[in-house]
Amino acid sequence: MDATTMAAAGEGQDLREDPLAEGRKSSPAASVRKPELLAPAGSLEKLKFAVHYGADAVYLGGQKYGLRSNADNFTLEEMKEGVEFARKYGARVYCAVNIYAHDEDLDGLEDYLAALEEAGIAAIIAADPVVIETARRAAPGLEVHLSTQQSALNWRTVQFWKDEGLPRVVLAREASLAEIVEIKRRVDIELEVFVHGAMCSSYSGRCVLSNHFTDRDSNRGGCCQSCRWQYDLVFGDDAPAVSGTGDRFTMGSKDLCMIGHLPELIEAGIDSFKIEGRMKTLHYVATVTNVYRQAIDAYLADPSGYRLKPEWLEEICKAANRPLTTGFFFGEPGAGDHIYGPEPKGAPFDFAGVVLDYDERTGTALVEQRSPFRKGQEIEFFGPGGRLFRQTLAVLEDESGAPLDAARHPLQRVRIRTERPVRAMDLMRKRTGSA
Repeated sequence: MDATTMAAAGEGQDLREDPLAEGRKSSPAASVRKPELLAPAGSLEKLKFAVHYGADAVYLGGQKYGLRSNADNFTLEEMKEGVEFARKYGARVYCAVNIYAHDEDLDGLEDYLAALEEAGIAAIIAADPVVIETARRAAPGLEVHLSTQQSALNWRTVQFWKDEGLPRVVLAREASLAEIVEIKRRVDIELEVFVHGAMCSSYSGRCVLSNHFTDRDSNRGGCCQSCRWQYDLVFGDDAPAVSGTGDRFTMGSKDLCMIGHLPELIEAGIDSFKIEGRMKTLHYVATVTNVYRQAIDAYLADPSGYRLKPEWLEEICKAANRPLTTGFFFGEPGAGDHIYGPEPKGAPFDFAGVVLDYDERTGTALVEQRSPFRKGQEIEFFGPGGRLFRQTLAVLEDESGAPLDAARHPLQRVRIRTERPVRAMDLMRKRTGSA
């Protein structure tokens, strides 16, 4: 997929009529509000990088009551450290408490919610009414944001939750841009909308394939992503599998990407732009957050002169796991928005290391290795705000200064001579397929 296709509407989907076209003609730039950029924090390290790379808020999961039970979820002590770090940058921390609870899940819920409030969590993301009611009673200082698991798609539903006292609704991924505009026009409430990341083949995550195949409950945090598996396709009870030639089938969606449509989203009045990905890599979180931060700031600085930069699209593709789509924003997704075979690997670079320090005197960076790399490779350094350069790795040493031909060991600390200055928390990539 090329950048032009992705910018237009995502591979397989045409750009539909813009529901904001009339409103844009008369909307003054002064009326445009800054949306929150909300990034995933699957671990404490990812939280810090998300905030460092421009997130206004992050969302995480604790060790109970969340829908990503396989993520590196947070202890209460880690939450406190994450909140303290985020506050230094003026960012907020939300916690997903978004399971659909069974009776046995409710033991300890009040104490847990009170502990989240004490840890400094700004809001919980919840779907089950009993969790919402318990939070308001046991932890009144916590905001409650309605989870996308509630599948809110119309203004009357949103009005119901506003009347229940909720300040924010996370809309279902199935909402179109026209529906979002109508909801915002009708109801004075904060709207949070997914703008980037994985899409679910089921209806807003209400899938039970994982339950049946692996006895892991999707709606209690155990989804095994069985829609991403490869299957034989069989017609009739006795028919041979179509995949007898080696072809196999999946039914997964392409990933959502709305970087090409930020003006429409901002002018729709969306309050929070959410990036999916608590299970994604540090590199993914930093790259995607960095791009959306730059694009949002560029539009707010000059709405009439805003243009989508090709380098933003290139950066997104460096972190993309799958081909991209605009999902439901401009109409019902079709066959071209799904993956019915092996998933292509499109990212041209792999995450290779984290910059820990930089010595201006020698022009060398202390880098912690995250995947093997060697001398002679093409590498790339990048940091917040769009700082980026590419070079060939010519000088590689261990911490004591002894020359190396490669950094082979996990978390190995090495020194690299860089062609430009870098900073702590900058990231390093290597060209895909080289080690």
